[in-house]
Order: sequence, then C-alpha cells, then structure tokens
Amino acid sequence: MDELTERQQAILDFVRARIESDGLPPTWAEIAAAFGFRQTRAAQKHLQAIAAKGHLELLSGKARGIKLVESRLAENSHMDRSLELPVLGRVAAGAPIGADAGVQRVLRFDPALFPLRPDYLLRVHGDSMRDEGILDGDLVAVKRGSDARDGQVVVARLDGELTIKRLQLRGQSVRLLPRNPDYAPIEVARGQDFAIEGVYCGLVRT
Repeated sequence: MDELTERQQAILDFVRARIESDGLPPTWAEIAAAFGFRQTRAAQKHLQAIAAKGHLELLSGKARGIKLVESRLAENSHMDRSLELPVLGRVAAGAPIGADAGVQRVLRFDPALFPLRPDYLLRVHGDSMRDEGILDGDLVAVKRGSDARDGQVVVARLDGELTIKRLQLRGQSVRLLPRNPDYAPIEVARGQDFAIEGVYCGLVRT
C-alpha cells in the first residue's frame, strides 16, 4: 500500500471510526460535512485517491459503498475464513412480532461480508425498512448488545416482541423510525418494556 497524505489518513481514520461505531461506513456527504468540504465531489476525490493507494475499495451504485481493505485482510489473517451464524427466528419490519424460539439453522459466510462481526441472523417480515434496502424475507445480521447511538438501525424488543427500526434519541424520548412512508414511527412510552437487542450490521438476501 502507498503512503497516505495527512488529510487522506484523517479521512481513512474517520471512515474506520464510523464503521466501528455505527456498523456502516459514512456517505460522501457525511465525509464532506465532517471535513468542511463545500461539495461531496471533494470527498469523492479524496476517497478515490485513498482507494488508488490500496487502503479501501469503492463500490459503485451504493450510497455507503466504502470497504476497508485493511479490515478484510486483518479478518482473514486472524479469524477463520468462514463465519457461522445461527438463524434465530423472525424480526418485524412493520408492526412488532414475537421472535421464534430456538436456532432454525446455521449458515456459513465469509467474515469480510460484514463491516462488524455479527452474532446471529433474523428473518425479516414486512416492508417498513424498504428504503433502507431491508426487504421482506431478507436475513439481517445482528451484533448483540444493548448500547446504540442515535441514527443506528437496531433490533429492539418492545413489550416482548422484536422489531427492526432506525433509533431516534431526543433527550429522554425514544422513537423507532420506519424507512417507508406507509408506516408511522413507534413512540416508546416512559416505563414501557423496551430494550435494544442488537445493532444491524448487514443483510443476506436469499
């Protein structure tokens, strides 16, 4: 890999930090805003230069089409090349539904498919996350954990049932936002049985 300039290294570090914290790379617009670029084109040029030096890959046709080459190499050298993930039932992209109990089956993947290492898979039922690219019947990969940041896509347990939505935190209020205008946001009432089960970190379309 060729050496990066100071600005290119800062952008690469920013991309890495966003992937580690959110499970997804930033968009060009988010990079432009973070570094004070007036146009997203400037962010694109920097990313292309970083890609030309071998530190990341740019995936055409995707809003967040950035993949860290170094992360993939590290995974391949320190982990088994195959990642086994259990399918643990269903999650609603619509009104919450109960999760099916038990492991339905176990699937094997290349770890490089996911920006974060997931712990399990859930089958999506419904289309409320359609505009996020999460469709009915998809398998979503989930990293187990109770902490999540504003704006992350999460699997949440609400009154004993599971749903996948974008998390919105505003002061003491919590909302679960669909990505389909046909569905209304879910307002989490104070004292309601609510918990974050995990953070979305990719999907498998079967």
